[in-house]
Amino acid sequence: MKIQVLTENTACRPDVQSEHGLSLYIETESHKILFDAGQTGLFAENARAMGVDLAGVDIAILSHGHYDHGGGLKEFLALNDHAPVYIHKCAFEPHYAEANRYIGLDTELAESGRIRFTGDLLEIDDALSLCTLNGREEPFPSSGHGLFMGEGDCLAPDDFRHEQYLIIREGNRRIVISGCSHRGILNIMHAFKPDIMIGGFHFKPILPSGDGAKLLAEAAQTLLAYDTVYYTGHCTGEEQFAFLKALMGERLHPLPTGQIFTP
Repeated sequence: MKIQVLTENTACRPDVQSEHGLSLYIETESHKILFDAGQTGLFAENARAMGVDLAGVDIAILSHGHYDHGGGLKEFLALNDHAPVYIHKCAFEPHYAEANRYIGLDTELAESGRIRFTGDLLEIDDALSLCTLNGREEPFPSSGHGLFMGEGDCLAPDDFRHEQYLIIREGNRRIVISGCSHRGILNIMHAFKPDIMIGGFHFKPILPSGDGAKLLAEAAQTLLAYDTVYYTGHCTGEEQFAFLKALMGERLHPLPTGQIFTP
């Protein structure tokens, strides 16, 4: 397996650009996967710079219904004429950061014949599946951090029922890929216990000082209790990553734009 980071909040090389968002290109033995499409079409520009042929992608996946993960979807559909796009059936519901700031997807794309709406579990094939945490035990508290979903004419705290995770089985290993882990990275680890965990941890709202430092240190200890190697960025936060790295050492790695790695 090889993973190339097409878009993330930071960059590790001069020939690519960064933005607030996430997009990963994943090559397995049998698939070429686009996981999330960033905030804009920047992921496609970076793909060209990195030698990634998006026309060759055979499966695309959106982790959840936010603009910084699906904003480039229209661009992908224009560049690739065949790959199905797996999106949770609730992802096109309206999502907001504040009452008047829409952060959801372009709802017109829901009518694309390429969209494959998913539920809480989809086995794509023997190696790939998509899962949510809906209906699963969630022993750790998580917060929407001021994010909302539309319910009729009102807003309610987002329950992130639209968030899904890609599980890749490779030999005896289980690799889990998450966009933002809004339901809580500790809950995701509790549910799936992967060998490799890749994606945002959504720790950016937690300042690494005072009570926030205590929360992050406790999270690091819980993560270290699993026999898992972690790759994270985007909504984890740069200061938060540095704090976790000091505690987790070589068990934790960054995910900057332009990085190519074999987990």
